[in-house]
Amino acid sequence: MATEMLTRTGTSANVEFWNPEMDDKLQCIDVHDETHDVKSFTFVSADRKQFSFSAGQYFMFELGLDDGDDGRCYSVSSSPLRNNAITITVKRVPGGKVSNWLHDNLTPNTVVRASGPLGRFVRPAAKKYLFLSGGSGITPVMSMARELADASEPTDVVFLHAGRSPQDLIFRNELSNLASRVKGFRLHLLPEELGNERSWSGLSGRISKEFLTLAAPDIAERIIMCCGPAPFMAAARKISAELGVPASSYHEESFDAAVIDDAPAPIEDAVEAKSFSVQFAKQNKSIDVRADQTVLSCAKKSGVRIPSSCANGICGTCKSKLTSGTVEMKHDGGIRQREIDAGFFLPCCSRPLSDLVIDR
Repeated sequence: MATEMLTRTGTSANVEFWNPEMDDKLQCIDVHDETHDVKSFTFVSADRKQFSFSAGQYFMFELGLDDGDDGRCYSVSSSPLRNNAITITVKRVPGGKVSNWLHDNLTPNTVVRASGPLGRFVRPAAKKYLFLSGGSGITPVMSMARELADASEPTDVVFLHAGRSPQDLIFRNELSNLASRVKGFRLHLLPEELGNERSWSGLSGRISKEFLTLAAPDIAERIIMCCGPAPFMAAARKISAELGVPASSYHEESFDAAVIDDAPAPIEDAVEAKSFSVQFAKQNKSIDVRADQTVLSCAKKSGVRIPSSCANGICGTCKSKLTSGTVEMKHDGGIRQREIDAGFFLPCCSRPLSDLVIDR
């Protein structure tokens, strides 16, 4: 996206927008406790540029911690119609290096590096929606809910948010406020257990076919936007299909890279693909990778440590420096051209064209 210079109606001031190809510095301006283990961090551009992104997209943060293995993707939870700043909402993960650093160290005025916006989990135009979220998976759909509220347009949304207990329901008060003031916005909160809130008046448990039928009787007519832990999304996907939701109406966001597609590409004349040596300099390991395989898939199978997330060239988490050799890379926005020019590549969507040496 090129840098845009826009003139607002009624003012002569030019507004400069964040350029994903060039800009990478964000300054924290606020830290807010959402729950006992979830915080929201609000950032502005270090150069005070405005942001243009779609609700549901995310930024990849690189904090420069000790070993450099700290690239993490966080969805924007704020409304894209409030483009002076962006907010991410992060749950503290036990043993999580980045989430714990953010919770313990990130304070207003701190400057961090980030790239984005990235991602394709974007709400298609529709008359009716069902937002399904579990735990911290609420962040991208919360951005969508906030956008709809800010737009002040007719809305027909059923928002179902699940959490471990009532105390773990992120944005609980704000969601209740949205439901009270936005016509056509219906809210269902579903804690799995009651915890200390024995006075909880609603249902508790996990999502089920029966619950979704009650929450959204016309579910088959709605566009579903779903984000949450893998088991939550698996259940939502299965139940939605059973209730007649077309596959084209079900959309989900996940950075779960547990399954990496390593199906070989078709080889002309049934000739076996050539194999190349791929060395990981810092780990002092060398593996063989065929020309029809991705570097990341083979590295993971061989026990080579490379941080990864989407495994599809979207998030940029696996970005690595290529010391020597060439690859065929087919990415989907997870790396900038200037990074490619500097010798970086994404192992998840790159196949070797020669022997490689990687700075990992």
